[in-house]
Amino acid sequence: MGVLLHSGDSVAGLLPVYTYPMPNRCDVLGKRPSTGHSVSHSNIKSKRWWKVNSHRRRFWLPSEKRWVYLNVSSKGLRTIDKVGIERVVSDIRATGQKV
Repeated sequence: MGVLLHSGDSVAGLLPVYTYPMPNRCDVLGKRPSTGHSVSHSNIKSKRWWKVNSHRRRFWLPSEKRWVYLNVSSKGLRTIDKVGIERVVSDIRATGQKV
């Protein structure tokens, strides 16, 4: 039978278990979850969310010789491949976000 662990509890007293909330947004593109309706066959509408396909990835910044962690969507990864991580990080810093 499984054990429900809370933040700060440990597995058999050996390792602490930490939970980090995953922000569902893209640091590169600024995508955020959007809302709308699920529409049934009988045209009944219920509220729903479309979440961003975001993942926490690390990128090497050669100019600073360090790793940078970003929450990026799939399209954000393609943007980084296209224009380069240096330009993307400079654009993020220009908006006032800390990287």
